[in-house]
Amino acid sequence: MSMTRREFVHTLAVAAAAGFPLARQANAAAINGFYDLHSFGNNVTLMHFTDCHAQLLPNYFREPSVNIGIGTMAGKPPHLVGDALLKQYRISPDTALAHAFTHLDFEHGARTYGKIGGFAHLATLVKRVRAQRPGALLLDGGDTWQGSATALWTKGEDMVQAAKLLGVDIMTGHWEFTLGADRVKELVDTQLKGKIEFLAQNVSTADFGDPVFTPWVMREINGVPIAIIGQAFPYVPIAHPRHFVADWTFGIQEEKLQKSVDAALAKGAHAVVLLSHNGMDVDLKLAGRVSGIDVILGGHTHDAVPDPVAVKNRGGTTLVTNAGCNGKFLAVLDLNVKNKHVVGYQYRLLPVFSQMLDADEPMSELISRVRAPYEKQLTETLAVSDALLYRRGNFNGSFDQIILDALMNETAAEIAFSPGFRWGTSLLPNEPITFEQVMNQTAITYPQVTTTLMSGATIKSILEDVCDNLFNPDPYLQQGGDMVRVGGLRYECSPANAVGDRIKNMTLNGKLIDATKNYKVTGWAPVAEGVKGQPVWNIVMRYLRERKVVSSPQINVPQLSGI
Repeated sequence: MSMTRREFVHTLAVAAAAGFPLARQANAAAINGFYDLHSFGNNVTLMHFTDCHAQLLPNYFREPSVNIGIGTMAGKPPHLVGDALLKQYRISPDTALAHAFTHLDFEHGARTYGKIGGFAHLATLVKRVRAQRPGALLLDGGDTWQGSATALWTKGEDMVQAAKLLGVDIMTGHWEFTLGADRVKELVDTQLKGKIEFLAQNVSTADFGDPVFTPWVMREINGVPIAIIGQAFPYVPIAHPRHFVADWTFGIQEEKLQKSVDAALAKGAHAVVLLSHNGMDVDLKLAGRVSGIDVILGGHTHDAVPDPVAVKNRGGTTLVTNAGCNGKFLAVLDLNVKNKHVVGYQYRLLPVFSQMLDADEPMSELISRVRAPYEKQLTETLAVSDALLYRRGNFNGSFDQIILDALMNETAAEIAFSPGFRWGTSLLPNEPITFEQVMNQTAITYPQVTTTLMSGATIKSILEDVCDNLFNPDPYLQQGGDMVRVGGLRYECSPANAVGDRIKNMTLNGKLIDATKNYKVTGWAPVAEGVKGQPVWNIVMRYLRERKVVSSPQINVPQLSGI
């Protein structure tokens, strides 16, 4: 870890000790130092954020307390949480930085340091970095047009306008594709044209294999040619309804990627950067197999990793990063490029503390304007919870449990499934649960609730399949998301076991599940085309309105074994 890194952590600790959320002016020196950048090399600078999931306003987002790595990934970034993460990166506990990167004492930290993110505050930080780093590019790793009510209702229009005003130069995608191919192309070809370059080397037409989007571009930063290659989420047609992108193919596409890297170097790139939405484990494997990439700016898995991981390959070394989610962080990467090669770097993953950064006025005006038609509906209070509500984690979260309980209450099902989405804001105890907060957990284009009879054998097969997706020792066979959330049913999970042998001892009301017996099961977010059903948010909102006060939900998590 460099001296610059230690100085940065020290600055954060000083700001935290000074109590910056309570007295901004009194601690101006500490606060100003918080976001100051040290000079470095020839100032080839890239800014990167990812997975904001349409959160225009400051929010809370609790980092996971469980993030299991399997095989060679066990105990290594990004599979470090809590004290282990603090120890790895020498971050002092009980500081602003410790709060930003971990779940530890989250409620206290949230009340002390305030909300994080928000595009108005992110815009202020972007402008501040650009003032210190003229010519810096801003890269968006995707999952930008989905995750909120307004993004759903405007079909991504609100986020496109916000991204343009923010000054995004280049982006790639994932959940964007759930708006459907026609809408994505419409926004890319009209709204983004001449403003934001949408890159995806791994998306082709299904008929002739033609590129759907520009694979890569060359940009000069202070006279240094830098190639940026886009890598969209490889498993869109598997993780989401195939009919949204019926005429497109995806995949990791290693060979095509290597050709893009080689072409960029042949055309004079002094550095090659992959803007990726693979997920960090996939990027770590990819970095060892594809040569010529200097840096992977990664997303998808929502991992807030303070320092890059250096991966050696036949062509040298690739730095692999992941920049968190929900607008919590802005990554700033300085590259020192000499003799057409990267010879050094400086990296900071800056938390966007809304109480340390004034709201950018033009962005605030845009946000107010796009929200105005929906403000009354968004701010309706449905209930209040006496517990911390959150989602992120390998197995379940308290807000997920509310969704499960609502589904079982509405449908009288014995068992409920809810997708292991990683997005979704957190709420502190006694914060109002509003219409908007429910939509922050459920706003997708395929929200239908279904109820069906399933045999015990089928239930086990489903759980095994999802578990393999999460814990397969080969990162290329992990397709994203956390474990499906389960209501009613209890089970034991052995993540390190082989496929088909990870789920055991399934019980319902204390009795073992019978493989031959049918059980009433409810769930939402079906990937099949033409499924009918009411949107899940209607059910959750009815559930909350009826109760008005939600006591701490009993979170149903599996018993873990073998790890």
